[in-house]
Amino acid sequence: MDQTGKSAFYKFLYRHWPLTFVVMTVAFLVFGWLSLHLVEYASANLSLIHEHGLQALQDGALQQFLELALKAMCTVFFYLIFKATESILVQRLFTASKETT
Repeated sequence: MDQTGKSAFYKFLYRHWPLTFVVMTVAFLVFGWLSLHLVEYASANLSLIHEHGLQALQDGALQQFLELALKAMCTVFFYLIFKATESILVQRLFTASKETT
């Protein structure tokens, strides 16, 4: 496969596919763990802020909402790592099968 224009990190993961598989698995597990109940907690937090307004914000609802937003960003990061490594492994799989036929 022509890898011109690819980053050094991409080339490294493409060459070391067992490590790529491990990274993909870890990213999937972390993504699943972080996303567990995320929507439910965010919805409950926003409902609390809506019902109790400023008092809820003073009691820590804003901080909790910001923490949930950060958790959501981390979740998206690990999802992107999962998708990137999945793409590398799929490309390697189909490139390898073309070379053997």
